Amino acid sequence: MNIIKQIAEELQIRVSQVEQTVSLLDEGNTIPFIARYRKEATGELDEVVIRNLSDRLTYLRHLAERQEEVTHLIAQQDKLTDALSTAITKATTLQQLEDIYRPFRPKRRTRASIAKEKGLELLAQSVLAQTMDNPEEICQNYITDEVPTTDEAKKGALDILAEQFADDASLRQIARHYTWHQGMIRCDAAAKEPTEDNKEFEMYFDYQEPVHKIPPHRILAINRGERLKALKVKIVQDASTIITSMEKRIITKENSPTAPWLQAAIEDSYQRLLAPSIEREIRNQLTETAEEHGISIFAKNLHSLIMQAPVRHRNILGVDPAFRTGCKIVVINRFGDLVATNTIYPHEPQNRWDQALQSLSELVHEHAVSLVTIGNGTACRETEQLIAQLIKDHHPALQYLVTNEAGASVYSASDLARAEFPDLDVSIRGAISIARRVLDPLAELVKIDPKSIGVGLYQHDVNQKALTKTLGEVVESCVNFVGVEINNASSALLRHVAGLSMPVAQAIIEHRQEIGEFKKRSQLKAVKGLGAKTYQQCAGFLRISQGEDPLDNTPVHPESYPLAKQILSLIEHKPKDLLNKELVAEIKEKLTNLDPKQIAQKLEAGEPTVRDIIASLAQPGRDPRDQLPPPLFRADVLSLEDLQTGMILQGSVQNVVDFGAFVDIGVKKAGLVHISQICDRYIKHPTEVLQVGDVVTVQVLTIEPKQGRIGLTMKIKE
Repeated sequence: MNIIKQIAEELQIRVSQVEQTVSLLDEGNTIPFIARYRKEATGELDEVVIRNLSDRLTYLRHLAERQEEVTHLIAQQDKLTDALSTAITKATTLQQLEDIYRPFRPKRRTRASIAKEKGLELLAQSVLAQTMDNPEEICQNYITDEVPTTDEAKKGALDILAEQFADDASLRQIARHYTWHQGMIRCDAAAKEPTEDNKEFEMYFDYQEPVHKIPPHRILAINRGERLKALKVKIVQDASTIITSMEKRIITKENSPTAPWLQAAIEDSYQRLLAPSIEREIRNQLTETAEEHGISIFAKNLHSLIMQAPVRHRNILGVDPAFRTGCKIVVINRFGDLVATNTIYPHEPQNRWDQALQSLSELVHEHAVSLVTIGNGTACRETEQLIAQLIKDHHPALQYLVTNEAGASVYSASDLARAEFPDLDVSIRGAISIARRVLDPLAELVKIDPKSIGVGLYQHDVNQKALTKTLGEVVESCVNFVGVEINNASSALLRHVAGLSMPVAQAIIEHRQEIGEFKKRSQLKAVKGLGAKTYQQCAGFLRISQGEDPLDNTPVHPESYPLAKQILSLIEHKPKDLLNKELVAEIKEKLTNLDPKQIAQKLEAGEPTVRDIIASLAQPGRDPRDQLPPPLFRADVLSLEDLQTGMILQGSVQNVVDFGAFVDIGVKKAGLVHISQICDRYIKHPTEVLQVGDVVTVQVLTIEPKQGRIGLTMKIKE
């Protein structure tokens, strides 16, 4: 197998691109580093393509190793033929390879293996050869103490053939093909009477759908129902079609006396061995595909969530709402530092509403708070009403928003939170997380296990190892795309920088505490455990805004500083000019007029690198998230009773799933925009149009107060 060529064909890129990228990966370079700083080598492959390339490389190398292993195992049994060897070499998937190996795999004792032990294998092969005139008479030759009758001999021979047919790769493919294209997933209630625990699966109590059409989210829902013993699930189909196809392959002489024997063996093979095995395979395949899809949607939502625009230059009051234990209040300044805490009891059972308003008003006034953020958990709705009254009666310029607090409790009880705020109560730490995730979503949300952030669908029902890997890649990609200010970053943020592990990230924090702050990137080389390779991988993604070298506040990699200085020299400037706001505008204008191709030729450098350096120098210290729209701020609150069909409102997208998007419109429950109501054109998936954090205009379609359901549309009708 030529792995390089195969990947190039699959990804539709040049062989040379694959070769160079594989070489860089094998040398231990990280994907963000390769994508950003090795564009000449990869032919400017982006991070998504490089990750796909890396995944396929891993799979195909594993396939090649398994091919060698299977070849060796069959050879050990003295059963390796040229045909088998060719088939093994040509296998392009692990499924194909395992089908080939299946007949040779050691098995526990089966009816077939017991029959072989009794010496009936030759009889079975004679039946399959279809050359016998009188098979009953031939069976007489196999009667022994262990096989006392001809019926026993026949039964044993057919058991051997049934297993042989079930292990045959071509026959398995026939069964697999028909089951996939003609089979139906059938669901029934596991119990006669539904209970409160399984009512969520009621729609599947008498349900069926074609195997090849069932969408991923229904597969995950059905799997959960089966796991919770609410559903019985099976694949049903017309077995006669498959059995007939098998007979055409096996029975070559219709009038042979052994034809009825073979028909019996084929039917037994399918019903007892092949059908259950293929059903397991297809259920596993459906689950694997559904999990991959679910993970990809979670990844897209997570990317959108943590890449939301930071709310800069505001002092923020964060509220972790509750009833009996009170609402925990914190105030953070524009740098994220904690400046005040309090607990108020406006709700039942204390009902100290006026006192809570007074306390909040004093905090807003004393700390010049301009934004309140409320966690969306218990008592959120009631707390919104409190803040709305605070704005109306006391601070009309104040605004608020409701923040998804998923994961705040996980963070508040973590070792990181204890290290940051050792003297604070767990609930106060949660309020700090709620406030900070508005100030800088990326910096705060990286402190939380991505699986706890709650922007997926059925995230607890998918392969957790694959989910963790994918979400980790999303966080890594976002962190390195934005860049990290090394002098105020947490270890949780630093560990996602290309090349850095948690121990090295912690070592950077400790080194920073020793020296006060980093003045230049090169000081990283003195950090314990941060060697030359690690420095190469991470340096370009770390920023120093108040350092000695202005280039340290750009995405320009230290290895390209000489080139960056040459480019600045061409427009008669020096790096120090990047610190002068008036000169930056002039530099940007001059850089815009440069032709990267000509500059690259003149300076004997790569054009992609020159292009990136020009873009970086034009906007020193730029955060790419600042170009995104801010979150939706509110000053008043609606109730479900206030809603009327036809109302047009603004809302914020909370979650995007296969069948639509949930939009927060300022009432207790998020409304659902079904996929059919997102836009006038056909879309395969809502993520083609929407992402988490989008501010959208919606119209109320339906209101179901008892169920707490709200139907929305983005296809506005006046």
